[in-house]
Amino acid sequence: MSTPTTARATGSTADPTIRANNAAAPPPVAKAPPVADPAALGLAAFGLTTFMLSMVNGKIVDAGVEPAVFGMALAMGGLAQLLAGMWEFRNGNTFGATAFTAYGAFWLSFWAFTQFYASTIPEAQAGHAVGLYLYAWAAFTFYMIIPSFATARTVNVVFLLLAPTFLLLAIGNYGAHPDIVKIGGWLGILTAIAAAYGSCAVVTNATFGRVVLPTGPLARTPQT
Repeated sequence: MSTPTTARATGSTADPTIRANNAAAPPPVAKAPPVADPAALGLAAFGLTTFMLSMVNGKIVDAGVEPAVFGMALAMGGLAQLLAGMWEFRNGNTFGATAFTAYGAFWLSFWAFTQFYASTIPEAQAGHAVGLYLYAWAAFTFYMIIPSFATARTVNVVFLLLAPTFLLLAIGNYGAHPDIVKIGGWLGILTAIAAAYGSCAVVTNATFGRVVLPTGPLARTPQT
């Protein structure tokens, strides 16, 4: 018969319930290392590429500079933004993951269209093809406005500007209305500025560890 002193010395216990609980205890789960906020990169990639293309659409610069836009669309707007979307999946941010991945794919598809497929479309249908492409992205952007109201004011403003930008560019290209395309270009510049501010705010606030540039959080704590 073991005494309490003997039980402590040998590490045994007379209580089978304690032994069972100890055996069933799960091993500690190692936490994944933190990931930096990818929104700064995603907004920068979107804003810079949008700014360059919008300068062309707005007739502020000559269309002959478009090859520079294509390079930016592939590397920054496409690949960099796609990576930001993947990191948002890692962070559990459904909105950010959907937005950055989708618009990264937009710029990659824009690059692929201009490089490989645009020349195969009959000239009479070229405007319709571009318009249809932009109408699809306008629809996506309009429904993304809804969840943007639960993010931050900076992000919400980007979507509120981007949706009519896509719509105007779609109408202008589909119906061959260059003036409408021009208006869409100017609105795109405003969209790019809003995205650039959002990127600057995220990276600045994260680096300083405090709010330096406000972003205006819109999410509300649920009431009980």
